[in-house]
Amino acid sequence: MGPAEERFDVLIVGAGLSGIGAAHHLQKHCPDRSFVILEGREAIGGTWDLFRYPGIRSDSDMYTLGYSFRPWTEAKAIADGPSILKYIRDAAREGGIEPHVRFGHKVRRAAWSSADAAWIVEAERADGRTARIACNFLFLCGGYYSYEGGYTPDFPGVERFKGRLVHPQDWPADLDYAGKRVVVIGSGATAVTLVPEMAKDAAHVTMLQRSPTYVVSRPAEDGVANALRRWLPAKLAYALVRWRNVLFGMYFFRMAREKPQAVKKRIIDMVRAELGPDYDVETHFTPSYNPWDQRLCLVPDADMFKAIKAGSASVVTDHIETFTETGLRLKSGQELAADVVVSATGLVLQVMNGIELAVDGVRVDPARTLTYKGMMYEGVPNLASAFGYTNASWTLKCDLTCEYVCRLLNHMKATGLRQATPRNSDPDVGEAPWLDFSSGYVQRSIAKFPKQGTKAPWKLHQNYALDLMNLRYSRIDDGVMQFSNPAAAAPARPREAA
Repeated sequence: MGPAEERFDVLIVGAGLSGIGAAHHLQKHCPDRSFVILEGREAIGGTWDLFRYPGIRSDSDMYTLGYSFRPWTEAKAIADGPSILKYIRDAAREGGIEPHVRFGHKVRRAAWSSADAAWIVEAERADGRTARIACNFLFLCGGYYSYEGGYTPDFPGVERFKGRLVHPQDWPADLDYAGKRVVVIGSGATAVTLVPEMAKDAAHVTMLQRSPTYVVSRPAEDGVANALRRWLPAKLAYALVRWRNVLFGMYFFRMAREKPQAVKKRIIDMVRAELGPDYDVETHFTPSYNPWDQRLCLVPDADMFKAIKAGSASVVTDHIETFTETGLRLKSGQELAADVVVSATGLVLQVMNGIELAVDGVRVDPARTLTYKGMMYEGVPNLASAFGYTNASWTLKCDLTCEYVCRLLNHMKATGLRQATPRNSDPDVGEAPWLDFSSGYVQRSIAKFPKQGTKAPWKLHQNYALDLMNLRYSRIDDGVMQFSNPAAAAPARPREAA
């Protein structure tokens, strides 16, 4: 790597939900630290700017997906994509964060030098040149999937299909599906969002799934939250609803782990109540796995169930044998006619934002590292990544991660030590997969990801209350985080001649 052109205290990768949140925490808790945000695209918003498919929305309530420092004040708790994008951009603009963002900077590699106590970060600029920027601390907030494209299986016979095949991550602006027959392949959050939205204009929408997913309906608006906002200050009302939702989510997840069959029955009974006794819930909405072995799908105001009951949408559970000129032939022999096929088949997961890392000339292999407190990595100095919960809202964990990073930075400044490196010296710490999730998009990539340990602080909790204690209140100097590399003393000023 060549020499750096600039140097900052902190470099944040990504100007999406996590990156803007990280910048806010730095400004609040480390106001004397310089920082820059490198964003590969030309806009703030990350996921919420990238995805443009019909009906794009949150699959978590905005009282927990929203920032801890910025109340969500809209009526809808299950918010649409444009509203979330506005929320993020308003936070960036009103927080004075926008001037710190450099667009068109795709970070490709970073190399740490202990001699300089700095990372040299290389980013490809939109004009084709390479920017080299040094930083004391590198904060990866670019999410967990590749923006280059989603995952699409090798469908047999797809080249014969005369209609349009699209992926939600690359939604074409000119796609007109009004009055057309649509097949959405998939059964995850994207599919259950697309189906009822496209059914408003399409001739018919079929959700084609290999196996069912747990689908739960919740009101789009939170009546209690809206009432509290009328009587209480916005921040207080927001905090109360946020904690209520956090505690309920933790309770529900614990019940799913301790009493999976009871929780499964409750979810299936709710679906049956929506679709009626004659609908084949066993085939289309009864998964073979337990709740929270994969992420649950949320549908606001039962919109998907309403579309099915209205006849504008349907669900088929089968496997694809081949595409045909006019649609798909299934292994059961059933033919699905389609003018448009949407491959809602998942994301391509990306380790450490897809950045090549090296420490003192040695390449970092993420798969051979343990993750420390779910955010830093064994043997990798001065680097953290924001990664949210799989069983709750993304931002809950990211907010805590940002708080911890600021505490770490302030501890290093107070002690005059420039390097913080997690190191494992406990031979009894075993290894486990980073994510205990059976979803296909996770299983395709999990071998490339860091491992979690079997003991704290290497073990992931997926529990907000535990993480709150461990990240906000625990000791920074815990014996596992190794501090080193003291700042050189300032040279003595030469004495003036008499």
